[in-house]
Amino acid sequence: MNSPDPIADTRRWLERAVIGLNLCPFAKAVHSKQQVRFVLSDARDPQALAQQLHDELLWLHAADPAQTDTTLIVHPHVLGDFIEYNDFLDVADGLVAELGLEGELQVASFHPDYRFAGTADDDVGNCTNRSPWPTLHLLREASVERAVAAFPDPDAIVARNIATLERLGFAGWQRLRDESGD
Repeated sequence: MNSPDPIADTRRWLERAVIGLNLCPFAKAVHSKQQVRFVLSDARDPQALAQQLHDELLWLHAADPAQTDTTLIVHPHVLGDFIEYNDFLDVADGLVAELGLEGELQVASFHPDYRFAGTADDDVGNCTNRSPWPTLHLLREASVERAVAAFPDPDAIVARNIATLERLGFAGWQRLRDESGD
């Protein structure tokens, strides 16, 4: 996707795919309350991204959850290769631990080429974590726990998402993604 505005692309993806397809039933509430912080990273190497992630983890931890509940760090200039991105997630988890934020914050992952272990690249189930740009999603553990507790069967979310994407099909997902970039 060649757009000059990765944040606008990510916002549209969140609204049309994540919320529109109800891939995450918890996203609508924080989005409608404007509690999602969108950060455009200018990092050009993994070390610079790690420093920004460090700073954003501290920022989110200190922020009032009623104002900012979650952060999406969109990093279009680094870790475009999914294998390198996936390897970086160990660094992200290490930062959470190093900062003493385990049990308080976690990092979820989204990437244009996301691929779950043991799946083919064109497995439509991978699309649940495919975003227009490489993105690190910082979440508050307390918010995740509250959301999961409020959902009658959180394990059913994954199965429902796969069924939704199988009905949509890979071509349908591609159309949705392409429409998200207009």
